[in-house]
Amino acid sequence: MRGFAFSLAALMTFCGPVYAKCGGTFTAFVNDLRAEASTRGFTPEQIDGFFQGVSQDAAVLAADRRQGVFQLPFTEFARRLISANRIERGRDNAAKWASVFDRIEQEYGVSRGVLLAFWAFETDYGTFQGDFNTRDALVTLAHDCRRPDLFRPQIFSALELYANGDFEPSRTTGAWAGEIGMVQMLPADILENGVDGDGDGHVTLKTSVPDALMSGGKMLQSLGWRAGERWLQEVTLPGAMDVSLTGLDTQLSTADWAALGVQGRGAPLRDGMTASIILPEGVGGPAFLAYPNFRVFFEWNQSFTYVLTAAYFATRLEGAPVFDAGNPQPGLSGEDMKRLQQKLAARGFDVGKIDGILGAGTRAAVRSVQKELGLPVDAWPTADLLRRL
Repeated sequence: MRGFAFSLAALMTFCGPVYAKCGGTFTAFVNDLRAEASTRGFTPEQIDGFFQGVSQDAAVLAADRRQGVFQLPFTEFARRLISANRIERGRDNAAKWASVFDRIEQEYGVSRGVLLAFWAFETDYGTFQGDFNTRDALVTLAHDCRRPDLFRPQIFSALELYANGDFEPSRTTGAWAGEIGMVQMLPADILENGVDGDGDGHVTLKTSVPDALMSGGKMLQSLGWRAGERWLQEVTLPGAMDVSLTGLDTQLSTADWAALGVQGRGAPLRDGMTASIILPEGVGGPAFLAYPNFRVFFEWNQSFTYVLTAAYFATRLEGAPVFDAGNPQPGLSGEDMKRLQQKLAARGFDVGKIDGILGAGTRAAVRSVQKELGLPVDAWPTADLLRRL
């Protein structure tokens, strides 16, 4: 499910010389990878064992270009991913693995609801971890010229795991983008943050719950998680509030938000913290206060809808009420969102790929044109906005 998103550690892993360029014949590309592996100090036996039988996977490329689920608005997306069964199983797992979660909270400061949410969304609590061959997926995506620098480092990280005895090139499977295990971590993240939670001498994220959860907790800590702090809270806004203050670019103290009439739904605002207000479906929809830890979720996945849904689900698992969906204006269809992105791009805004997904670039552009047109500046594109453009 992580899709386009990868941790900062994964992005920063490789900084050496580039030998194997993307594109060209797959065989030549693999031969270049083998040559580079040799310069990195891997033995001929390790290189042969890792690359023997490697093949290009067309299904991986198809999955890479198929991200339609992220086109859904938050309410619909959340209702698809969050069910009574998932909540019940989450609470059952919280009780079953309570000692592991206690260790994580003590050592890394990460609340159990957060890891339960990732565990649920990434692999349905470990029941489906992906059936793509991980080595083939990484080599295929590195060979593809869409984002080769993102995936190239992961090949050598997987090779290092193999050399350590923690990776089977022909048998290790996971998600289409190369993530492995119950909470779906990339090879570089496993090398950096893998924890032997069960004490058997290996980091086994596919079959060991303690290993998977402890590794996820350490990774979140490494990405900047602030121990013991909230990450998200549903709020209600006063009717006369200036919605141009909303959005992740604006941070105020909780005392300032309270002075403006913002109230916590189900619990008071946390004193002494800064936060931003986000309106995933505009002024008529739900409203949330995003504390600093909320931003760490984007290091795990860069989809705004996925991040907000995971963060909200984590609060539900720890007792928060069902969010008030409100009565927002209908959002745009995928095709209309693409039309909007094209119009915004023509006006000079950087919205990234024209993909029909309401990402950060598109939301920022929408806010700008809403202000220009005298509309509520809430980053929620509507049919009216599209007509006006």
